[in-house]
Amino acid sequence: MLYFDYAANTPVDPAVLEYFNIESTRFIANPNSSHFLGREAKARMDQITERIAQMLSVSPSEIIYTSGASEANNLAIKGLVHANRQMGRHIISTSLEHSSVSGALTFLQSQGYEIDLLEVNSDGWIDLQHLKELLRKDTILVSVSYVDSELGIRQPIDEIGKLLEDYTNCYFHTDATQAIGKIPVSFDHVDCMTFAPHKFYGLNGCGVLLKRKDVILEPLIHGGASTTLYRSGTPTLALAASIEKSLEISLDELDKRYEYVTDLHDKLVSKLQAFPKVRINSTKHSLPHIINLSVQGVKATKFVEALEREEICVSIKSACSVVNTPSRPVDAVTKDRKNAMSSFRISLSHLTTMEEVEQLLKGFEKCYQELVS
Repeated sequence: MLYFDYAANTPVDPAVLEYFNIESTRFIANPNSSHFLGREAKARMDQITERIAQMLSVSPSEIIYTSGASEANNLAIKGLVHANRQMGRHIISTSLEHSSVSGALTFLQSQGYEIDLLEVNSDGWIDLQHLKELLRKDTILVSVSYVDSELGIRQPIDEIGKLLEDYTNCYFHTDATQAIGKIPVSFDHVDCMTFAPHKFYGLNGCGVLLKRKDVILEPLIHGGASTTLYRSGTPTLALAASIEKSLEISLDELDKRYEYVTDLHDKLVSKLQAFPKVRINSTKHSLPHIINLSVQGVKATKFVEALEREEICVSIKSACSVVNTPSRPVDAVTKDRKNAMSSFRISLSHLTTMEEVEQLLKGFEKCYQELVS
């Protein structure tokens, strides 16, 4: 099988897995235990956190470990608004968000919070003027993804953050799950940022919420203090170590990998655009790692199933989305619901070879000839 779904999950780097195994066997005690082995584990946990903080240019106290990006997004969004509900009940977001963001917002809407969605321009960027118009004194949160998971569009996060600085009661959250490990990412002008290492060759089952020191959250999980007041549970030292290692490797290789993936992307897109019924939905602001496309007149499910028969794995929308529904991000950008029903995603990696791209194109052409009348 050919794998072109790296935006959903990446294979763990052998060096990361080895590091995880070593740390798992070296430190067996609970880092919160008061005995010698517990103190030793705590010291190691602190060392790991310090290194992650250094790589991300944040303070160790601003790092909260979670079970993944979905938990991190829920903790950031629900935690922020519940802790600061006396300031307002108005939230602004976009149609481009991952379901762990949109789902959290839907839950808050059922509790009486008011949600407004920003207009998106044809290039995929949010309309900053519309954001200015929507902002109110009771706006408590703005949540905009750094890079969305379906079209790969990178938003102007610094510009949004600077705009919000005049709104002292409004917090800014960004889901950076599709950004960290692929491009340089800044925590400047942001209150909460989330990510998970399984998107950059780390392990599943862990994630990170970066929270500014002066930001207060209401926890989702109550209990002991753990490594933070905001998320109870036994500290997972080996998983934290795996985050450290996957982050270290991806940042060291960032420029080289980006250049390689860009080359693959450009060659693949130029070939795909030669098919008359193909529409590339990703825009000039999309990362090269994600190519969202539609085949006019063919539902995405049919085309993806045909590709799978050719032993090619791509995805319809993000892996966490509801099946048999149009892509919200594609619909928001293209303003074409039928096109959104036909859209699917090819995602690339530095592990993708040119030979695999050629095989993908060969399989794509066969499916295209079968399904396009």
